[in-house]
Amino acid sequence: MLVVIDVGNTHIVLGLYRENELLDNWRISTLPERTRDEYIILVQEFLRSVGADRKEVNGMMISCVVPSVLNELLGLANKYFHFSPFVVGPGIKTGLPILLDNPREVGADRIVNAVAAYQKHKKAMVIIDFGTATTFDCVSAKGEYLGGVIAPGMNIAMEALCARASKLPLVELRRPKEVVGKNTVHCMQSGIVYGYLSLVEGLIARIKDELDKDLLVVATGGLARVVEREIDVIDEVDEFLTLEGLKYLYELNNGD
Repeated sequence: MLVVIDVGNTHIVLGLYRENELLDNWRISTLPERTRDEYIILVQEFLRSVGADRKEVNGMMISCVVPSVLNELLGLANKYFHFSPFVVGPGIKTGLPILLDNPREVGADRIVNAVAAYQKHKKAMVIIDFGTATTFDCVSAKGEYLGGVIAPGMNIAMEALCARASKLPLVELRRPKEVVGKNTVHCMQSGIVYGYLSLVEGLIARIKDELDKDLLVVATGGLARVVEREIDVIDEVDEFLTLEGLKYLYELNNGD
């Protein structure tokens, strides 16, 4: 069996594969102070929840954007599973040429999503990941990573607004009935929610104008389903895109 781990700035997602079947997945908070031994306890519970034994696990693939967490996960793999995992980064085969000024700057999660989406669809596309930040990653019809866009996530925008404007309260992120609010709460909800939806629509329109009108738009991440219901520029939501990408990269690199 294969354990795949995607470490984001807000959440860590773990997946367990038996061959091509995703047996289960867990989402936990990203806590930089969590220790190797705490991760061992969490993984023990994860395996127990699906009736699996650690002796059945023979591989691990990690994507991580939080260096302190990566060190502890490497310790987990070596102490608990007694092997070294693969980590998305320099030296890992992706099959995806990165056409950027400095390819090392691209976040591991963005590469994983691009690889997974291209392997599934084999066409020009843009992948939107609705995470802590909202990222747009563009892939050509030939499977080249062309670049992308990074924007604040909806939650970051709300937190920043409340932190910098002392009289504005922290409000629930929900769509108000009207765009023009009649009170402070509705005004803030309109600005964040409708502003965010317009950001997505506007960026997709500009990306298509610049690259290809027929780009496939694939979305993933925590808010993907919510956003999809409100706008019509998203062609597909793939909840497990990152986990599938990690599985593919493990198979690509484990053949050496």
